Amino acid sequence: MLMNQTTPEVGLAQEEIRRHNAGTLLRHVHLGGPVSRTALAERMRLNRSTIMALTAELTAAGLVREELPADTGRAGRPSLMVRPESDRVYVLAFDVAVDRLVAARVTLGGIMLDRREAVRPRAGADLDRVVEVLARFGRQLHRAAPPDSVCVGVGASYCGMIRPGDGMVRFGPDMGWVDQAFGSELGRRLGLGLPVSVGNEAHLGALAEQQRGAGVGFQNLIYLHGDVGVGGGIIVGGKLLDGDSGYACELGHMVVNPHNGRPCGCGSHGCLEAEVGERALLDAAHRPAELSGRDAVRAVVSDADRGDPAARDALHHVGDWLGIGVANLINLFNPGIVIFGGMLREMYPGAAAQVRARIAANVLPVARERVRLRTSALGDDATLVGAAELGFSELLANPLGVLTRTSP
Repeated sequence: MLMNQTTPEVGLAQEEIRRHNAGTLLRHVHLGGPVSRTALAERMRLNRSTIMALTAELTAAGLVREELPADTGRAGRPSLMVRPESDRVYVLAFDVAVDRLVAARVTLGGIMLDRREAVRPRAGADLDRVVEVLARFGRQLHRAAPPDSVCVGVGASYCGMIRPGDGMVRFGPDMGWVDQAFGSELGRRLGLGLPVSVGNEAHLGALAEQQRGAGVGFQNLIYLHGDVGVGGGIIVGGKLLDGDSGYACELGHMVVNPHNGRPCGCGSHGCLEAEVGERALLDAAHRPAELSGRDAVRAVVSDADRGDPAARDALHHVGDWLGIGVANLINLFNPGIVIFGGMLREMYPGAAAQVRARIAANVLPVARERVRLRTSALGDDATLVGAAELGFSELLANPLGVLTRTSP
């Protein structure tokens, strides 16, 4: 009997370890940018020969490249720097908000090279138009990419509740979407032979801020995204809290005013988004009912900055309700940071005093002593960046396998 033969089980285990290590190395380079072999060995707790073998494999596949650092300032042989091949590998990312449609080509390393944007009218259930516009944008972006480049994934963010796995929009209250096959229909019309991974906008915004924005370095994070309403994403122990069926963290539908609350699009009253969303702010500022959208919200914020009493009082009013919601969330989840994104990013500075006052009055002292309050570092692109990272997720899990499958 030959004692040195590798059993199938051992071979499979070794292959799984190799795949995991290759994906982990590529993730470090993708999220962190150029990094030395030495630093990779320290972060991954692997020896240098293993790192050298992994980088050689990823280099041969066209996913990374190695080069000498520009100037080390140290004696001895410098460690090679590993960089993502941003010119060759990319994903298509889409963002569907209530008022706009955005598409972008995003390279490995997170560089947004090209983008398209269109207004989305508030016209009810509009699956056909949304898919038509995004598919056209996607084909344009794909054709504009260099001939030797490869699209390795497609990610999309949608402002509603998404069924994991197939991109079905189960419920999008602001536009009346119920059980709309968004992911499969967009994939069919794109015609690239790639599935479309779809996520909830606030979930993806939370992940984007943790990986590339204001939440870098935090393992426990709450992200609040304001659009017409309010969405949320919660990261606990470095992982997104998605619930039993993928519909968790509908923070906008946490009831904060149960007795005299404003009606909400979900059918309830006094939800957080009903008390702090677009319509609540505009009504509090005594703006005409026909006004809506980002420009109308920004006008209130701008007027408040200039000292307009009605606009300032409106921000303070919604800020108090926002503070109640944030206080509840801090007591429940003890996050290291709370991030305000979307339109809340612009509203928060004028409402910060009310939010902080509620936290001081209503949060347990030990829970509030270290929490930080920040606005989104990624701005309006947080959800689009999250969609791009969703598109890259399969590549980062199995770099060589995905590249083999997607390369021309």
